[in-house]
Amino acid sequence: MAAPLYYPGATTLGIRGKDSVVIAAEKRFAYGYFVMSKQARKVFKISNNVGAACAGVVADMQNMIKEVTAVVNLYRLEQGVEPSVKTVAKILSWNLFGNRYFPYFMETIVGGIDSQGPHVIVLDPLGSMIEDDYAVVGTGAEVAVGVIENLYRKDMSATEIRDLAAKAIKASIARDAGSGNGIDLLLYTQKGLEAEESITV
Repeated sequence: MAAPLYYPGATTLGIRGKDSVVIAAEKRFAYGYFVMSKQARKVFKISNNVGAACAGVVADMQNMIKEVTAVVNLYRLEQGVEPSVKTVAKILSWNLFGNRYFPYFMETIVGGIDSQGPHVIVLDPLGSMIEDDYAVVGTGAEVAVGVIENLYRKDMSATEIRDLAAKAIKASIARDAGSGNGIDLLLYTQKGLEAEESITV
């Protein structure tokens, strides 16, 4: 009899406010019923105006984000400008689709702010891109999205979306065994990366 294939638990989200974006994830890295780490980093700064938060296999997300960050740095050197949020998401999408026959086991939310305003873009393991006001992925998504849908408004301030992100993940941690051990978040405003926090739960 084959051993079961465990997909790591997670709650990862992105929320777009009036002039800001927050991306956040909890810290638990668990396979099945075993907690491998209580300090897993699932939220990544790609540039001063764009970040990504992932759910899935931690090794996959770490390697993919390193590749994307390297391409973004080359883009900045060659073009002389900061890439837009959609450009960063498209680079990630190309990488994911290019590996579709041996896919990365990860779901990703790209969030940030550029000259066109704030953006939240969710990508599946094959690279499809969907932009929305908010997005939640991972095993705790059903709980977290219920909190966000109940309280979200399009005109929310940076502080309000930060507090909503923390509240949604805390609710998920309370109900999803694969999520827990604190929250990491990045808050982007027109000034760039406004806050990089680690919240104890």
